[in-house]
Amino acid sequence: MITVPGVTGAQDTRRAERLSIGRNFLVLAHRWAGLLLAAFLFVTGLTGAVISWDHELDEWLNPQLYEARNAEGIPQPPLLLADRLEAADPRLLVTWVPLSVEPGHNLGLVVKPRLDPATGTAFDLDFNQIALDPVDGDVRGKRMWGEISLSRENLLPFLYKLHYSMHIPDGFGIELGILFMGTLAIIWALDCFIALWISFPSASAWTKSFVFRWRQGGARLNFDLHRSGGVWVWVFLLVLAVTAVSMNLNQQVMRPLVSLFSTLSPSPFTRTPNPPDQPIEPMVDRYTILQRAITEAEKRGWSTPPGGIFYDPEVGVYGVTFFEPGNDHGDAGLGNPSLFFDGKDGTSAGANVPGEGSAGDIFMQAQFPLHSGRIVGLPGRIFVSLMGLLVAMLSVTGVIIWQKKRWARKKMLMKGAGEV
Repeated sequence: MITVPGVTGAQDTRRAERLSIGRNFLVLAHRWAGLLLAAFLFVTGLTGAVISWDHELDEWLNPQLYEARNAEGIPQPPLLLADRLEAADPRLLVTWVPLSVEPGHNLGLVVKPRLDPATGTAFDLDFNQIALDPVDGDVRGKRMWGEISLSRENLLPFLYKLHYSMHIPDGFGIELGILFMGTLAIIWALDCFIALWISFPSASAWTKSFVFRWRQGGARLNFDLHRSGGVWVWVFLLVLAVTAVSMNLNQQVMRPLVSLFSTLSPSPFTRTPNPPDQPIEPMVDRYTILQRAITEAEKRGWSTPPGGIFYDPEVGVYGVTFFEPGNDHGDAGLGNPSLFFDGKDGTSAGANVPGEGSAGDIFMQAQFPLHSGRIVGLPGRIFVSLMGLLVAMLSVTGVIIWQKKRWARKKMLMKGAGEV
């Protein structure tokens, strides 16, 4: 092979220039993406660390909502208590009923407003959760889950909703907060790849991207906490980002994207929902739905009992979830299986059985368990809490790096202006 003097060197120079331009562009993209995301990731990181324990903390803060007053009495059937509540207040529809009550606990129900025939829109309720004494059915407490309030009663629901929507109000018939945070999650996922690329500036010095200069402290340690801290847990950061997209933009982004690679089983929740003020009244009662679910579970050979029944008035679908008493949160694996039924005629509307279905189905089933850490039980929840703190730390250290560089550039410009 004949080498022309000077040509190879020029080509290397141009290649180096292109790589430098490309790297500078990625650094700039990471900088502005980081600044856009910083405040929101700081909040979601801290709130995520807390809401990993939302049930336990909420019960500790609000014993009146959880602890039964008459722990010695015989609990009444939960469906009977739900029926009595609806009869006492025709404005509401009970949309979640646990089918068993933990010993010493109240019966916690979720409610939504029914359609007001006088106005043609939903009744106005100032609560959506209610706790009943399981023995006598007395109301032990009410609250509006997700209300903007820092009271003991509303603190955990407030933090939970802040985590995924920033409490941005809905508008134009769109859940703007969920859409906004889902869009930020997409940017975060893309930025994960950019951050990984620029964290390894050269092949010869790649080990530096894993080092923390603890003894030097100051700006160097801050830089290492940001770069090396992100590199060490990069895979987990990407998992959190991708699953956040799934949580917020499931129908709009994740299901269409996954369906390009794998067939997804039909879901009744892909139906076009009614507006919240136009709830769909169920035409079949809960008892009928429960019996059909039990019959179907027996055909499938399930031994786990039905643990709860819910109804979604926006799409008109019932669901019966199967779990052992006390395991309603699905504390390990891919969660609890559910059977779905049409609220108009009670016909089967599908099922969600963890571990069954196509590769795409199983991928979708894993999204919440991965995001919450519950896929590996208690150790996963602890790890996700720590990851939330780490995300907050990465946001702070990134802003500090940007601010220091900004000050340095200003100082150089002022020095240059003085010399002129």
